[in-house]
Amino acid sequence: MTEHTVSEPLRDEPVTPHVAAADRVYAGRVWNVQRDVVRYGRDELVREYVAHPGAAAVVALDDEDRIVVIQQYRHPIRHRDWEIPAGLLDVEGEPPLATAQRELAEEVDLAAARWDPLVSIFTTPGGNDEVVHLFLARDLSAAPEVHARGEEEADIRVEWVALTDVIDAVIAGRFRNGILATGALAAAEVLRRERADG
Repeated sequence: MTEHTVSEPLRDEPVTPHVAAADRVYAGRVWNVQRDVVRYGRDELVREYVAHPGAAAVVALDDEDRIVVIQQYRHPIRHRDWEIPAGLLDVEGEPPLATAQRELAEEVDLAAARWDPLVSIFTTPGGNDEVVHLFLARDLSAAPEVHARGEEEADIRVEWVALTDVIDAVIAGRFRNGILATGALAAAEVLRRERADG
């Protein structure tokens, strides 16, 4: 492996390869499966992946450095995992921040006066094109309305947990949701930097 001297910070780089063929092999209710034939360098690759609309997620932080986490059933993993409020970018033209605000109200009946972008992540770049935009929500209050919940959301469990305890649970392997882990770690670093700057 060759080492390179880097004059600029490393960053993910977009690439636009020649797509020789593109077929939807499965059309689902929420997302589809796509098969592309791609010319990349000298090779022709066949890649199948989930075409995903993307999502927004929220680390809702209160004045005691606790975040709201929810537990709900996720069928693909056969677990009721711990997550942060999140939802699909499935409303035409709705920006990620508006989706995050809507999901915070719908999933945990909260509103926030302060919203800051936290990070955006590719969740599974070898298997889907999903991008999740995470936001840090502060100055929390009750949402104007309580949302009716059904299906997997019908028995959502909501807990306020110290941010440090969430990170401990991630490191110990008790919380394995990647969006929760990323959000908690990023929020902790934001707080650390804010407090270091005084």
